[in-house]
Amino acid sequence: MRTTVGIVGAGPAGLLLARLLDNEGVDSVVLESRDRAYVEQRQRAGILEQGTVDVLRDAGAGDRMDREGLRHDGIELRFGRRRHRIDLPALTGGRSVTVYAQTEVCKDLIALRLEGGGPLLFGARALAVEGAETDRPRVRYLHEGREEVLECDYVVGCDGFRGVSREAFPPGAGRVFERTYPFAWLGILADVPPSHDELVYARHDRGFALLSMRSPTVSRLYLQVPGGTDVRAWSDGRIWDELERRLETDDDWRLRRGPVTAKSVTPMRSHVHEPMRHGRLFLAGDAAHIVPPTGAKGLNLAVGDVVTFARALAHLRGTGSAERLDAYSATCLRRVWQAERFSYEMTALLHRDPGATPFEDRIQLARLERITGSRPAEQDLAEGYAGFPLE
Repeated sequence: MRTTVGIVGAGPAGLLLARLLDNEGVDSVVLESRDRAYVEQRQRAGILEQGTVDVLRDAGAGDRMDREGLRHDGIELRFGRRRHRIDLPALTGGRSVTVYAQTEVCKDLIALRLEGGGPLLFGARALAVEGAETDRPRVRYLHEGREEVLECDYVVGCDGFRGVSREAFPPGAGRVFERTYPFAWLGILADVPPSHDELVYARHDRGFALLSMRSPTVSRLYLQVPGGTDVRAWSDGRIWDELERRLETDDDWRLRRGPVTAKSVTPMRSHVHEPMRHGRLFLAGDAAHIVPPTGAKGLNLAVGDVVTFARALAHLRGTGSAERLDAYSATCLRRVWQAERFSYEMTALLHRDPGATPFEDRIQLARLERITGSRPAEQDLAEGYAGFPLE
């Protein structure tokens, strides 16, 4: 099989890229190792920046998001039993965020892809990306028990942190920057309406907590726990009790409890692979960078990557100039590093490091006091949270 762009991975990055290319009249093939049900059910991100919302709308993939997504104009910081709201539109020139789960984004994009007849192969496990240095790169993959070859003009690796795309970089062709954090997130889904109408980020002496949601009837909540925590050690009652302690306030706010339908533990890491391009192989999303989830940047960074690639390829087709494709890695990395910075700072601001000294605890609280007491500091946080511009 031959195509212009071979896309490895049918997460939101790969599926959105296929949609953007369809709209430009560029053929592509999407290879996904998992089945459709898995892709449409795996729980990941849920916060869409303003730029991501705009891209989905412009791509014709925003109808259900606009009907069912929850626009949020603020977030709340809690510390010392106090509450402080960050007004996003007032601080960012009108930008907001939207709560709309990655699972729903994937469902929408899969439906559009299949409706348009574009090749989308589930159960197609990529084995290797070969010939990236040539003008005919190819992807070897296993599908329905047979090994096949997809020949391409370009390959875009959207296959995540453990995918094969990054392995196609020869030794010495890339450099990795990373940090592993000494804590993780224990996350739950619960069939109960959210206890607040916006996201709540809480700093507590016992550790971080986050109150989020997936819909008006489904809550998504997180607790900071030690790295390597076994989720089986946490009963539902213990989780709710700990959330109540860390989210407590001096007013009459109360945490709503309900049936827990899912539990998981997510390790925390920052990771960047430079460059994001080798020959005609381009990395996008988690294949190139990982951010701790505190800043809600992962899915949004992936969107920025594939928008950059699609625009660069359209520029080449329209003008004959490969200048923007050649600048792909540098263009993406400028945004990636700003998101890495923001996510790192949010993580350091709100989590309690197990090795922190009393001095460091007080510095953390002083930083929170500065943000909640200074409009410029508050604005810097709001601008980072609502999202950095797509170039």
